Amino acid sequence: MTHHVTDRPAVHALLADGTTVRIRTVVPGDHEQVEQLYEEMSPENLRLRFFTASRRLPGLAADRACAPARPGHRALLAETRGRVVGLAEYEAGEANTAEVSIAVADGLHHRGVGTLLVEHLVSAARADGITAFTADALSENHKVLRLFADLGLRTARRWAGPEVACTIYLDQSDGYLTAVEERGRAADVASLTPLLLPEAVAVVGAGRTPGSVGRAILHQLHAGGYTGRLFAVNPAAHSILGVPCHPSVSALPRIPDLAVLAVPAAALPETAEECGKAGVRALLVVTAGLDADQAQTLLATCRAYGMRLVGPNCLGIANTDPALSLDATFAARPPRPGTAGVAVQSGGVGIALLDGLSRLGIGVSSFASLGDKYDVSGNDMLQWWESDGRTDLALLHLESFGSPRAFSRTARRVTRRMPVLTVDTGRTGAGRRATASHPAAAATRPLTRGALFTQAGITATRSIGELLETAALLHAQPLPAASRVAIVTNAGGAGVLTADACAEAGLSLPAPTPELIDDLLAVLPDGAVVGNPVDATAAVTEAQLTDCVDRVMRYGGIDAVLVALVPTAVAAATGEDLVKALTLAPGRRAKPMAVVRLGQDLPVELLPAAESGTIPSYADPQAAARALAHAARRAAWLARPAGTVPDLDGVEAERARTLVEDHLAAHPGGGWLDPRECADLLACYGIPQISWAWAETEDEAVLAADRLRGSDGRVVMKAHWPGSAHKSEQHAVLLDLRGDAQIRGAFRDLRTRFAGLMTGAVLQPLAARGTELCAGVVQDEVFGPLVLFGLGGTATEVLADRAARLAPLTDHDVHDLITAPRCAPLLFGAAGNGPVDLGLLEQLLLRLSRMAVDLPHLAEVDFNPVLATSGGVTVLDARVRLVPCRPQDPYLRRLR
Repeated sequence: MTHHVTDRPAVHALLADGTTVRIRTVVPGDHEQVEQLYEEMSPENLRLRFFTASRRLPGLAADRACAPARPGHRALLAETRGRVVGLAEYEAGEANTAEVSIAVADGLHHRGVGTLLVEHLVSAARADGITAFTADALSENHKVLRLFADLGLRTARRWAGPEVACTIYLDQSDGYLTAVEERGRAADVASLTPLLLPEAVAVVGAGRTPGSVGRAILHQLHAGGYTGRLFAVNPAAHSILGVPCHPSVSALPRIPDLAVLAVPAAALPETAEECGKAGVRALLVVTAGLDADQAQTLLATCRAYGMRLVGPNCLGIANTDPALSLDATFAARPPRPGTAGVAVQSGGVGIALLDGLSRLGIGVSSFASLGDKYDVSGNDMLQWWESDGRTDLALLHLESFGSPRAFSRTARRVTRRMPVLTVDTGRTGAGRRATASHPAAAATRPLTRGALFTQAGITATRSIGELLETAALLHAQPLPAASRVAIVTNAGGAGVLTADACAEAGLSLPAPTPELIDDLLAVLPDGAVVGNPVDATAAVTEAQLTDCVDRVMRYGGIDAVLVALVPTAVAAATGEDLVKALTLAPGRRAKPMAVVRLGQDLPVELLPAAESGTIPSYADPQAAARALAHAARRAAWLARPAGTVPDLDGVEAERARTLVEDHLAAHPGGGWLDPRECADLLACYGIPQISWAWAETEDEAVLAADRLRGSDGRVVMKAHWPGSAHKSEQHAVLLDLRGDAQIRGAFRDLRTRFAGLMTGAVLQPLAARGTELCAGVVQDEVFGPLVLFGLGGTATEVLADRAARLAPLTDHDVHDLITAPRCAPLLFGAAGNGPVDLGLLEQLLLRLSRMAVDLPHLAEVDFNPVLATSGGVTVLDARVRLVPCRPQDPYLRRLR
């Protein structure tokens, strides 16, 4: 086949040591630099690259790489500060293969230049229809052989004397994505080291008078005991707050790793350029109010000089490691050292979270206020916390996502090691409008965001308060094995409130066994009622309460205990302190316990407990129940293995791509497929459809009906026109048609009512009775394809009973998708019709997911209704819309 190569936009990416390089397509004007790349190679490296050494080789190689664009050839280069440091190219051969070659500048080996270039070449080759690379190498060329072996792709080798013929298969397996992720994580952490572990910091824009942000950050750094070298940059002062001051960054006695920029927006581009030229490796920009040109110049400068950037318009960063004590924020109170990582987009939310954690006594490992998030993102911070050896709890507040699918894969990995909590903002129209008003924030639909959080194992809360309540429990207590909760109380009313809260949160309250009832009654005061809740009465003593709780804890039928207490005159008179008795009871518990103290001053507290532990105490039973429910869901997520994307038989992906390309060639602006095109596309993925026929005249309709009539002779006729939707609401669907006369009358009726619109009619046999469902895809330009599933038929829009998951669906995702809607019990026979064939329903959703992943031009798919019975699953009506687009590889390593 002929491979048509299209230009790819230039991108920036990170090498293994954190250095930024620019990767772009080679153009004829690069000839001199490419030739220089080869000329500067040692004779030995030239021999390994070309199997011989000759003075003519650099020129010939440059001629080949920099020739005008031709079908089947692609060349990419890596450059830093205008210098070409690597080149990778391929030339298409037979049977969808291409011969690949790589060159890396002397002195830059083992830094990942070649691997990064090959990753980008692999992504480009896949888009160009290449399925395998071939390469011949000398057997002594261990560098290139190791590069191919470590890619994560399936590789075959064949030795022929001193040469090795390599074949690298380009199928995108999970193993390859994992290898790319690991390389990306290592590079990302290396690039963040100057930012979060700087040996020297300069604050640029620190003023001599109180009140400036720069001066406040300088004070925090100096007073907080930052252990590295600290400088101030201000041409009008010799020192500020006792910190040596210098007129410019270039005048500093040593190059700082991190520069904090608190200068006016107009001075920001020039200041950033000065930092880059001086060799600064990271910028923290607190300045706000940048216009479009200033913003673009700032980011371009950071990319050109390889500086990582936090901000602009942010609160700052902190790393509480005692060996560093970095507090480069202007928050009123510095974070206390600890193990919680915090990253926020809003500075105000950051202050609230830091204050809340401080009240709870939960310390912070590192903090980042990302602001307008031009560069460093939540994904970067997750990878830092995964690697820093200190963080065991991650708290995020993100209003937007730069690369959601990469974030999802990172989060799935990190949440296996630590809880990751977030505030789910923008759930309402008003919230999304407010979010979108923030610079660099793109509001996303709640359904899409919820799918991302659920699939990644992220604990999504609805407020800062709920986030802190849940963090307190996860920080202080073990996870429950499941969601069975026992309530122990000293007041019946408090127990009822707590029971309601647990039920509303989705927790279960199992009744105690007769044995447990007898066991508890033996230690509780007279009048106690042992159910669930256990009402220990106001007369319960410290010893009786702790004994009761311990016995409940040992009972195998529950997973967590909530103790709901109210202050009573009885306890006050006897001097009993029930809460203190609970917290100081010896013996570390294997199950989580939380206390509800109605009327306590703070919404949540962490009470000191025996053996240096803590127990969360809540003022509201709903808060305690929500926190426990989040913990139970996390435990369930951790308990099941990571899902896999199943292999599907009977998929004709190439034929599907050809169908899409043909349609877009005929309709460059995209549009809705007609029924015949829809049917062909669904057939490529083995998606079952009801028998149907197309008719454009009365006579064709009669002939079609004769072919389609079942045993009862009844058919359905649907008017069709491009983009037609909600046919039932428009009375464009006529049911239960019998005989030629009814067919002709129905066709005339539709043609008359939809004159000027209708292009034909679809005829189908009347379907059997069953459960009407809907399934579909929405292509989000940021999040990628989202698969939707729920109740179908005419009630779809009214009831809005839908769930969603991001494609590709794993076996676990498709199970969750089917069971998430409120209508799920119908699928298991709740309405008395018997269960539907769940296996075939899963297959339909998996095939729909595969279609969405294979075809990025798929903007919208709507299967409604999908008829599900015990004997099969069939699509009764399908609509598909295509749009022209430039597909992007969501997992390709690149900076935003």
